[in-house]
Order: sequence, then C-alpha cells, then structure tokens
Amino acid sequence: MEPDGELLRDRLGLRGDVVRFEEGSLPVFAIGDDLVLKLWPPEHHDEVPTEVAVMGQLHGRLPVPTPELHDTGVLGEWAYVLMSRLHGEEPDVPDVEISAQVGEVLAALHEIAPPEVLEPRNWAAFVAGQKAGCVVQQEKRKLPERWLEQIPEFLDSVDLGEPRPVLLHTEVMSVHLLQQNGKLSGLFDFEPAMRGAFEYEFVGAGIFVTKGDRRCWKAMVDAYGRVPDPRRVMAYTLLHVYSNVPWFMKDMPEADTLDELAVRWFSE
Repeated sequence: MEPDGELLRDRLGLRGDVVRFEEGSLPVFAIGDDLVLKLWPPEHHDEVPTEVAVMGQLHGRLPVPTPELHDTGVLGEWAYVLMSRLHGEEPDVPDVEISAQVGEVLAALHEIAPPEVLEPRNWAAFVAGQKAGCVVQQEKRKLPERWLEQIPEFLDSVDLGEPRPVLLHTEVMSVHLLQQNGKLSGLFDFEPAMRGAFEYEFVGAGIFVTKGDRRCWKAMVDAYGRVPDPRRVMAYTLLHVYSNVPWFMKDMPEADTLDELAVRWFSE
C-alpha cells in the first residue's frame, strides 16, 4: 500500500504542502520548503540505521551541504527519516567544474571515519564473494558472451591490495547531487553507504558524473588529490553491489576489451 504523505505529515504534527519526489526507489516527500520525509517499507527497515548514521556523521563536514537529521521512527509499517531539505537542480554532466567539485567532496568524505554501523566488516571477504558471483550477475544483466568470457581472467589479473577502508557513499552520481549557479548545493541518499576501498567510489562517479570525458575525469581526480588505478576501478565496476555493465555501456565510450574499457572510462 502506497503511503499517504499528507496523513503522515499530520501524524508528525508538521505543516506545509506535501509533494512527492518522482525520482528514487523509495517514497520521499517534500513537506513545505524546509523538510523532507523519506520512507522505508518493512523489508527495507534495516537500511535506516545506515542513512541515519552517515547523515549525522557528514552534516556540516563536507564542502557541499548534506541533509540535517530532524527525527526518525516508525509510523505504521513505514520507517521514516525526517531531514532538512536541500535546494537546487540535478547538475548537467559531464561538466569540468562540477567534476572538480565532486573530487573535492570525495576527498573530504574519505577523510571522515566510517560509522560503526557500516558494512562490510571484512572487505577482502566482500570482494571474494562478489568475484564468485560476478559472471552470473552480469549474465543476468544480459552482458554479451564475449564480455563474460573476459571477466575471470581480468579480475584475476588485478591486484586490489589491502586497502584502508574509507567511508563510501557508493552512488555519487548526478541524481544524488544538486547544483545552483554552477556550484554543488547538495549531496544526499546515504542508505547505500559502505566502508571499503576508495577506488570503489569512482565507479559511480566515473560512469554517472564524468561519463568517460577525460577532461572531466582529470578535473575530478586532480581535485581529489590521488589518481585511482584504472584497472582497479574497472574491477570494482564489475564487483559493485549494483553492477550492471550493459546499462553502463549505453552512455560510455566503446572498446573491445575490459582493459581498454578501464583506460577509456577511468583515465585522463
């Protein structure tokens, strides 16, 4: 049953017009100009502690506004988080200035200690599990056989090292960013956050912010202050929790091998 935003507003003792945001997989409502109410059905209640913990950890500590937590709880079957509303529009990408600002945001984000609630506790075990199911996952996504055949050898050839886990948003993409007058004015949506290798963050940022544009990639990594290894980012592209390589390929530069994709997608 779909939630009634006005009924929930009234039950929380709030005022203001209620408007549902069209984007996103979860029900999210603007309440007036200053508040946002985000809802989770029972099967996703376990995502709320991550959203709450990361929101609290980040507010006021990044070079871009993030929502401030106002309240959290359960109304009927719906878990909710009430937060401050950010303003702006989704940025047009790829864009050099936006890419540089994203790099600055990621640099600051990765210096903040991950909240204790974040998973995975063991990054190496997570990677091993993702590797074991990678070919099957991409096969389900309808990746052509010529690409599926390359995956095992490519992953075996990439040394992912033993990284220091950092706080990862995991989905820094244009739909989770806002901008006003060419400057980022918001970063939101923290329930997919994890702890892990910094290169993992550049999957979403590379595909959905810089989009294979080399000038934009350079601007982002220069601002970040560290150049991710293209083959590691490509490996994490295959291993990402929400990896869908055929979808990624639709708007990215073409190539014939995974090694070539690594260079064309994730390098200057």
